[in-house]
Amino acid sequence: MHKKGFIFDLDGVIVDTAKYHFLAWKKLANSIGVDFSETQNEQLKGVSRVRSLEKILQWGNKTLSEEEFIALMAQKNEDYLSYINKMDASEILPDVSRVLDFLIEKQQAIALGSASKNATPILKKVHLLEKFEAIVDGNDVSKAKPNPEVFLIGAKLLGIAPEDCIVFEDSVAGVQAANTANIISIGIGEKSVLHEADYIFKDFTEMSQEFIEQIISGEIQKQSNSDLSINN
Repeated sequence: MHKKGFIFDLDGVIVDTAKYHFLAWKKLANSIGVDFSETQNEQLKGVSRVRSLEKILQWGNKTLSEEEFIALMAQKNEDYLSYINKMDASEILPDVSRVLDFLIEKQQAIALGSASKNATPILKKVHLLEKFEAIVDGNDVSKAKPNPEVFLIGAKLLGIAPEDCIVFEDSVAGVQAANTANIISIGIGEKSVLHEADYIFKDFTEMSQEFIEQIISGEIQKQSNSDLSINN
């Protein structure tokens, strides 16, 4: 039995909390007279709260005092938490549970690698927490994606070498982090956005059990040139 480490991002991969981040950031931006599009919002995915607010200020050509900056970050988090507080298992994205259960059946190691500081409460809300051997979130890392720290810690906690790990990501920064760590990167989302990933699926409904078995057996490996990304 080959044992691999499967590391899942949270937002946009397991649950669509990305929409709640968008709503909370948009409310914050509008409160200081800045607007931004869903396209710009792609740049906030997988990025720390500090960096996200810096980007919004850049887009609106605004400056804030340190006190205002800290207060706005806290307000954004409160708004976001009020959204996720209402979550339940119906928020799990299609076929995520099937893939997790299949990996457990095959005795594979499963970790979470997320920038979110709310990862554990979210997994509890949707009743998935017990499926993960290790949780690495925004409370455990000092460097945000595209730095690979979150995935390297995840691999270490699973006791599996990075080159024997697989990352599922919906953000450009997350895919780049996996590639930097020499981890197989599987993009979940749009091919046009995630073209740097080794493999890309629109969502988990497109991912066959045969594909997962081939990853476990080592038949499917990291691509030497991620521009050769294919959509299996």
